[in-house]
Amino acid sequence: MTMARGRTIGALASLAMLAGCGGGNSAPAGGGGDPVQGPPPTNPPTGQLYAAPAQESLSAGEVETVIAQAAAQASAQGTPAVIAVVDRVGNVLGVFSMPGAPVTAAIPEAPNGQNIDIQGLDVPTAAAAISKAITGAYLSSGGNAFSTRVASQIVQEHFPPAPTTAGLESGPLFGVQFSQLPCSDLVTRMADGMIGPQRSPLGLAADPGGFPLYKNGVVVGGVGVLADGVYGFDDNILDVDADADEFIALAGTIGFEAPTDIRADRISADGTSLRYTDATYGALANVAGANLAGTPGTLVAVRSYNNGTIRAGTAYGSEASGVRAARAAEFSNQNAFVLSDGAGTNRFPVRGGTDGADIGAPISSAEATAILEEAFAVMSRARAQIRRPLDSRAQVTISLVDTRGRVLGIVRSPDAPIFGTDVSLQKARTANFFSGAFAAGELQAAQGEVPQFVGRLRAFLNDPAALTGSHAFADRSGGNLSRPYFPDGEVGTPNGPLSRPIAQFNPFSTGLQSALVLQNLAQHLQFVTLQSNTDTARSCSTLPDIAGQGTRIDNGIQIFPGSVPVYRGSQLVGGLGVSGDGIDQDDMISFLGLHNAGLRAGGIGNAPKGIRADRIVVTVNGRQTRLRYVNCPFAPFLDNPAQNVCEGL
Repeated sequence: MTMARGRTIGALASLAMLAGCGGGNSAPAGGGGDPVQGPPPTNPPTGQLYAAPAQESLSAGEVETVIAQAAAQASAQGTPAVIAVVDRVGNVLGVFSMPGAPVTAAIPEAPNGQNIDIQGLDVPTAAAAISKAITGAYLSSGGNAFSTRVASQIVQEHFPPAPTTAGLESGPLFGVQFSQLPCSDLVTRMADGMIGPQRSPLGLAADPGGFPLYKNGVVVGGVGVLADGVYGFDDNILDVDADADEFIALAGTIGFEAPTDIRADRISADGTSLRYTDATYGALANVAGANLAGTPGTLVAVRSYNNGTIRAGTAYGSEASGVRAARAAEFSNQNAFVLSDGAGTNRFPVRGGTDGADIGAPISSAEATAILEEAFAVMSRARAQIRRPLDSRAQVTISLVDTRGRVLGIVRSPDAPIFGTDVSLQKARTANFFSGAFAAGELQAAQGEVPQFVGRLRAFLNDPAALTGSHAFADRSGGNLSRPYFPDGEVGTPNGPLSRPIAQFNPFSTGLQSALVLQNLAQHLQFVTLQSNTDTARSCSTLPDIAGQGTRIDNGIQIFPGSVPVYRGSQLVGGLGVSGDGIDQDDMISFLGLHNAGLRAGGIGNAPKGIRADRIVVTVNGRQTRLRYVNCPFAPFLDNPAQNVCEGL
């Protein structure tokens, strides 16, 4: 699979078709040591706990202003650019190309030059700019403003990334770049109208040059820029870059700046401050009064994203945006939001499992309701990690699936970041998939390199029956096995069996996660560049179709924490995923929410302790290392001083 610099989309597609011809380091929940605190009260907080964001949106004239300001900065720098603007739910409102702007952008090669997946590929500049704009919009909220530079910081093999931080664990959102994928069955497409959340052509971006846009403190979209011909990442946070893309994109935000007190540099993760931008407003050219009508360049069409015109954005929270407040009949908690089809119908209503023919006693509608309500209640009591002001309530999206991966309900808090919608579903499906008796067989039936990961995992664990339902895997567990060092971050150790070796790893090739969607990305990029009239299906991976309903992982897998499998006794019945805040908060909301639902409804609950993946011990370099299951925050609640709230459960 080695290719030289400048791999084309056609080459990637040929590779995918050729492949198609082939066969935490903290004590886990349930561990010993600290005294058992017991679960916190299950009585949920009542009343209006969350304020819904005001329904602000970008007008067509404001979209033009953002583009014109960015283009003026690009002209002042002498670096012609492609500039994209999206609204909060990912609708592409305009793409502008300046004379001399690069047509393609180069993805970095593997460190050893042996390119796998999309490493070394040249991708359409417009697709890269759109992905950067979507990233700025999707990662941000009324409580946090994150840029693509932040994304770069949190997806690499060490956190924070720098030559001197080797030996530290990977970024907290390691793998999130492979979400919002163009093949996802959750995200929508331009053909569906302005209903969001919309897909991203390249997933989430780690290349500096993407920022959120705000009006009156409300995130209304994002701007993304590609001018330097590279779609990469920043591997050294210790220096200050003069990144052409970042200066141009920052100029576009003038008048639409993120509030200072919620920018990423006011937020920390694991004691490390995040990095919002290396560019500064004071270093920008004077772009006041920039007018798109007098700007050299042209609006361009990007197939399946924008037709070459300027569009106004939708107001998040409105029916037209596809994300709105839940009605009383849809979800009991008055603070909940749901995904809607634009005509008033909840896209993912709470329901019972579809897999009765497979498992006999699927999750009932009442049990699904209990699980989602109890997880929502835990969220509403939890202290947020990534939101300002301090002691804000956590805001996340919660997804529940059955063993077939079919959605049994999705609910979210009003201002949860959009990215967590797709990611929470990825997490739910991943925990269910890897805990099932079907996992090994379905991976072995996939195309390309995917089947080889089963053998690698079994050899690594010294377990010839791995992935046949003997153990319950949370996303933290599978994430342990998906890092280019095992244990996570420890230099000199082998890579996890679901990861690339460190000599071949970069964020564009994570291992099984990226291999599963290689063919989908090839199909989609060929479609976008008019090399094919067939877009990728609304199903990520070439795994077997289940009962004519799609695969069990139709929007890809996720490899950072925030999910648990759902059991009825020793029988797997589904998966629960949470995303939108700190990873320990996500773990707690899923694990404790499911536990409380079991107390309430009876019959369902977390995996039996004896089969959880934290019982798996691996010998590496002569010492034993245990996988992890979940890791909950130490004192997580705003209304209760309870500590170690997951211990012993």
